[in-house]
Amino acid sequence: MKIQFLGAAKTVTGSMHLLEVNQHRLLLDCGLFQGRRKESYRRNREFPFSPDDIDAVILSHAHIDHSGNLPNLVKQGYRGPIYTTHATAHLDNIMLLDSGYIHEKDAEYLNKKRQKQGKKPIEPLYTKEDAARVAPLFSSLHYRQGFEPVPGVRAKLVDAGHILGSAAVVLDIQENGRTFRLWFSGDIGREGLLLINDPVLPHRADYMIMECTYGDTKKREPDAAFEELKEVTQRTIRRKGRVIIPAFAVGRTQELVYSLHKMIENGDIPEIPVFVDSPLAIRASQVFREHPECFDQETQEFIAQDKHNAALGFDRLQYTLSVEESKAINYTKPPFVVISASGMAETGRILHHLKNHIEDSRNTILIVSWQAPHTLGRRLADQETDIRIFGKRYKRKAEVVTINGFSAHAGQEGLLAYAKATQDTLKEIFLVHGEPRGADPLMEKLKGVGFQKVSYPALGTTVELG
Repeated sequence: MKIQFLGAAKTVTGSMHLLEVNQHRLLLDCGLFQGRRKESYRRNREFPFSPDDIDAVILSHAHIDHSGNLPNLVKQGYRGPIYTTHATAHLDNIMLLDSGYIHEKDAEYLNKKRQKQGKKPIEPLYTKEDAARVAPLFSSLHYRQGFEPVPGVRAKLVDAGHILGSAAVVLDIQENGRTFRLWFSGDIGREGLLLINDPVLPHRADYMIMECTYGDTKKREPDAAFEELKEVTQRTIRRKGRVIIPAFAVGRTQELVYSLHKMIENGDIPEIPVFVDSPLAIRASQVFREHPECFDQETQEFIAQDKHNAALGFDRLQYTLSVEESKAINYTKPPFVVISASGMAETGRILHHLKNHIEDSRNTILIVSWQAPHTLGRRLADQETDIRIFGKRYKRKAEVVTINGFSAHAGQEGLLAYAKATQDTLKEIFLVHGEPRGADPLMEKLKGVGFQKVSYPALGTTVELG
């Protein structure tokens, strides 16, 4: 069997690994590569294989860096099944449609500039219409339900504990008279995350493709993040301010809503208005509510005892879908909390909330995820005071607080525990989905606890197992 590492190789985006087994081709993930615009457009548009030669796809979870190029795969001829969990299929449908819309709008914006420069227009990578063609190909499965994606390969999906519906892929392979197990981790979650179950640890694996995003980082406990959120919210309420949170629509928004719900039910904070102001986050939250089978025992018990019988719904919570409802938030008497996209404060409704309230010292801007360099979110996290939004300069007077404990990725200790769970059978680990700063320290740690073969394949590397 051969493995080709065609994405998320020495980087954290564009997850895609091609297996050649028993003369069939099986693709693990089909993520969108995210980087410089020209390179991203080329790499996402040009597959290093013919899409109609792929026999099956297995999708680990719905994040765009793992699923976002499926519409292009289908657009270029793929017609086979896409195996994934029920929750991922449901969630990914809305995310891909949203992604298609963004690609259309980006192309429209760029073409206005290109027209003025006398250049030919470009086509979007894919459209909403292209994205809609993916959903009929989903073959949805329960966790641990066995299936045969290609002849000689028995597979099942187990909970990765990362986001709703996320899975590790377990492949029991028979080829040329030998049998072995390949374990693809997808993105590995953390123990104790809100809402969802802890990750299932690997067992009896011979080979493992494992993510290493935070292989250099010791993560803070989720309970500590909850306490920080509570303290920040209490402090802002006392000064009658607004808590403004740029948050990713899938996963982070739902964790924050559940945390605030628990605080209100516990009497930690008064029943203040909480707004979720992002159409994608609203649709994603509805998907969460429709998949309680993915919730952990603590959440199940909370729902059973809660007067609303819900984790993501309570009296003062408002989901604002329309532009008019979003604008009306500005006229709400503080204190209140508003959670809005985008997570790095680069686009979307969050920009309007920031520009309207950034110069008020009673308010708090709360950063709850990693912020890429050169984004507005990074400038806020870096405590800059001279802030430009929509081309206008603002003097930031609002308090800015960063809470790092909400990450849905395992840190170094969690990754080590994941690998060690199957150390007695594991022959080789391939590290993916991480930059060198994450991979190198993790490789050193893994070798230090007795793993002999740990590699960090470059893009395009092919390895043969056996």
